[in-house]
Amino acid sequence: MLRRLAVASIVFTAACAGQQKTESAEGAAKPQSTEERVRIGNQPAFDVATCFPRDLKLPPSNQGVLVGAMLTARPAVLECLVSPKARGTAEKTVVTVKTTVTDAGATHAVSGDANLTPEGQQCIQGVVDKSVKPQPLAKGAAPVESTATFEHDTTSSATVKFGMNDGSDFSGEVRLAQQGWCDCYAGYQASTPPVLTSKVTLTKGQAAPEVTFDPSGSTEGDQLAACLKQKMLALSAKSNTDKLTYPHRFVHFNSSATQPATNLEPQLQFFQLEVVRNQRAADAAIAFGARAAAAEAFEGAVAKYNKTKDFKLLNELTTTCTAMVDAAKGWVSALEAQKAVDQDSVTLVQSLKATDAEGWAPVETASQTALTNTQQDLANAQARVEADQKACPKVSYNPKKK
Repeated sequence: MLRRLAVASIVFTAACAGQQKTESAEGAAKPQSTEERVRIGNQPAFDVATCFPRDLKLPPSNQGVLVGAMLTARPAVLECLVSPKARGTAEKTVVTVKTTVTDAGATHAVSGDANLTPEGQQCIQGVVDKSVKPQPLAKGAAPVESTATFEHDTTSSATVKFGMNDGSDFSGEVRLAQQGWCDCYAGYQASTPPVLTSKVTLTKGQAAPEVTFDPSGSTEGDQLAACLKQKMLALSAKSNTDKLTYPHRFVHFNSSATQPATNLEPQLQFFQLEVVRNQRAADAAIAFGARAAAAEAFEGAVAKYNKTKDFKLLNELTTTCTAMVDAAKGWVSALEAQKAVDQDSVTLVQSLKATDAEGWAPVETASQTALTNTQQDLANAQARVEADQKACPKVSYNPKKK
């Protein structure tokens, strides 16, 4: 099951390729205005979940738990790599985090290819040290190690690059500042903020920008826009032309959302489902590890009983076996949640494919593969629950007749 966690990134990459192709075609078909020819970049989506890190209550440490726990940190790790100070000049940056757990605790060793800068490494080290805290092992237990790999590609990942023009540079400053504007997103810890469009005017010799927002269509969205506007006005701006006016679009995702993102257009809904799926896969991996840890505890109790035949150990046998069954049921629940997201993704992609068969066909294939794999994992987990229940001892007490 753990090997299948890479499917999420495959689906996401395929979708990025399809979306970029669609956007290129649309751009070629439309005449460009003067403003549009002054290309403004640096407006990638922001995952508001990075503002509100998950409070992980991890079970005893093993491979499954470590893989899942590190996967929960993916949004924050990739957020570190948005900044150009975290990357070199290459398009791709590969980061490796090796986690080692002993009876003294856990350590994370962050390394990367030549494109990872010391600042990027330091940011990621801070993220994993703060958010991924596995339980220490039992005294004398052999160390447990796990390695996680994260890839950032400037062609498909959220990225800021400076030096294109004044508008793009200001938008880049806005995007990098969003991580510090978490108070604006306080009402969106369980939901996805709407897409917001603002008009930014940069004037030569004027240190502050002029900012106005289009109506969002909701009170909550307008409140978010008002908060973001105040943050933007506090940023310094410059313009080498007399006046530059351009749109700045805020696209948001929330990988911790528990509510459907019906306020997003279909393509963005797909990407929102993908970031949620990543967290559901993390939950499933942690639950898989929890069941493995519970099974190990039960096996230890069985071995102790078989060695001594001490009936006083029957309570430990039943308690550890019940815990194993409960953990297996938790694994099933986690996979059911992942399956629901997978099914929603397939359904959505099929509707998108109807409008662009060539662009979304590979995404449909990848999404269907992800769903099929999750269904198989779910079937295996359900069978494990049944097997675990059968393994539990049947204890009865029949007092002797007087």
